Amino acid sequence: MLLSMKAIDKSFSGVRVLTAATLDVAPGEVMALIGQNGAGKSTMIKILTGAYSRDAGDIVFEDKPVDFRSTAESQAAGIATIYQEINLAPNRSVAENIFLAREPRTRLGLVDRRKMRADARAVLKRFNLDVDVDRPLEDFGAATRQMVAIARGVTQNARLVIMDEPTSSLDEREVAVLFETIRTLKADGVATIFISHRLDELYAICDRVTIMRDGRTVAVSTMKDISKIELVRSMLGKELTAFTARVHGEDIAREPFVDATQLGAGLRVRDVSLSIARGEIAGLAGLLGAGRTETARLLYGADRKDKGSIRVAGAEKSYAAPADAIRDGFGFVSEDRKVEGIVPEMSVRENMTLAILPRLQKSGVVDTAEQQRIVDRYIKALGVKCASPEQPIRELSGGNQQKVLLARWLCMNPKLLIVDEPTRGIDVGAKAEILKLLRGLADDGLSVLMISSELEELIAAADHVTVLSDGYSVAHLGAGEITEERLMTAMAHQDEEAA
Repeated sequence: MLLSMKAIDKSFSGVRVLTAATLDVAPGEVMALIGQNGAGKSTMIKILTGAYSRDAGDIVFEDKPVDFRSTAESQAAGIATIYQEINLAPNRSVAENIFLAREPRTRLGLVDRRKMRADARAVLKRFNLDVDVDRPLEDFGAATRQMVAIARGVTQNARLVIMDEPTSSLDEREVAVLFETIRTLKADGVATIFISHRLDELYAICDRVTIMRDGRTVAVSTMKDISKIELVRSMLGKELTAFTARVHGEDIAREPFVDATQLGAGLRVRDVSLSIARGEIAGLAGLLGAGRTETARLLYGADRKDKGSIRVAGAEKSYAAPADAIRDGFGFVSEDRKVEGIVPEMSVRENMTLAILPRLQKSGVVDTAEQQRIVDRYIKALGVKCASPEQPIRELSGGNQQKVLLARWLCMNPKLLIVDEPTRGIDVGAKAEILKLLRGLADDGLSVLMISSELEELIAAADHVTVLSDGYSVAHLGAGEITEERLMTAMAHQDEEAA
């Protein structure tokens, strides 16, 4: 093997994120590395490249034990990494970015700009990319910047190139060019670790696949010997014996409150249609990168749609900002409550009433008595466990933080509540409480759009489920049709009728 990572362990603040994880890559091999959010892919790559240190395990690269202490060390050893978030200098020229810190020099030690420009044009020609290499990188779109990042990586005489979601901002023509470049690297004996959520791409370019789940390597296979549905099962940890049919609820014809048709925005949302009626939980399912959160952001006005229509209570809507959606009764609980939800230094009371403060003000002064009544009401109604409303929210458990965020929007008397991964990072007991709470809200007439990676949650709570794959809605399952098998089949895009 060119690379062999064995029994890799890693913990952060006592929380184990990798347990005996492994990754082997042969010379000239294109190895897919896949897994859901939190599977451990990024941590493995950061340990390999020296961004993180490992707690245990061995790494052998080109037949030598290695323990890189920085990304510079791993680059010098022949490992090039191209991250999804492009880390380049936008105000520098294309040529300067490709050879940043490695500029060719004249005999006098000056930068040889003529050679640098010529070499930059030559390497970009391999990508069928014809641009003015003297122009600043910021003048170009995301796709060109991505190709420049890849060009920089392959000019470092790397023996191993790591590509983290390299096609996320590329169109089909550019993806084809990238794949041809990977095949050229392969012919030269250069290996590639290819991280992508697009299953079709894995089968198009990869030789083998390593699947991670919950910090462990759970499967390694040649691409030709594993089907898409088996890939999905391995990522989600589901076996055939675990299939569970929905046993409650029937399809009920309801008037849609929100009806979205053929929504599109860039490469992440291509053609999505869904409807959410009053008094129901509409589920939104799909693998990482399927476009679930992006679709929710379009509905909420956080992003602008390129195409399609959104009707709310029968009226055509086009929200320019979340404030417009909020005025129509929309609420949004983000999947990342620590970054986009709670204000950790504020109290439970302050976090809970943050959205409703304008309504509580009279002549610029907050009506604290009314504020306290609202807080007391929702702490009791939602069962928020806290020492007092003045306790900093950072001291609460994940489940109780999530209840405070739900209360923040319930204070607004919303008509639609969008919840993105509402039970992520909370314990089993709290998960059941959150799902019961959402069910009760829907039974009281609230429309709920629930995005979840947990199939059991969708089966237990959703009245119907829309499944997304690579930015398309590929299946709509009614109450009597929601099973793990149907969900996973649609996620793998193997259901010809759904496709």
